[in-house]
Amino acid sequence: MRTTDFMNMNDIKEIKDIELMVNRFYSAVREDTMLGPIFNSIIQDKWDTHLDKMVRFWQTILLQEYTYKGSPFAPHRKLPIEANHFEQWLGHFNNCIDQHFKGPKADEAKLRAEKMAQMFQYKLANNSI
Repeated sequence: MRTTDFMNMNDIKEIKDIELMVNRFYSAVREDTMLGPIFNSIIQDKWDTHLDKMVRFWQTILLQEYTYKGSPFAPHRKLPIEANHFEQWLGHFNNCIDQHFKGPKADEAKLRAEKMAQMFQYKLANNSI
């Protein structure tokens, strides 16, 4: 990325930004040799439904537009995932944000994703619900 590209990037401000973030991030996850098989085996042909849910989740978190209801941890509780999976997931997430956005909401998205990964790992290690 050129410096001028970075300077022209906008922050996450509206639903179209959330949609871009979610779609680009999960595109990378689906193609990842470690994460892709896990996600693809669980989600199968329901990617549209999953992506819509993830858009609503991040819309709620970052834009305070309360469209998501549910527990983000519960679906992940029985997945075969460990610390290295979370590191890979965060790497893709942060790369996606850095490639497309710059600003306080972009920074918040990365911080929230890191905190979520830490919380999920803690709950998985302690068999929490």
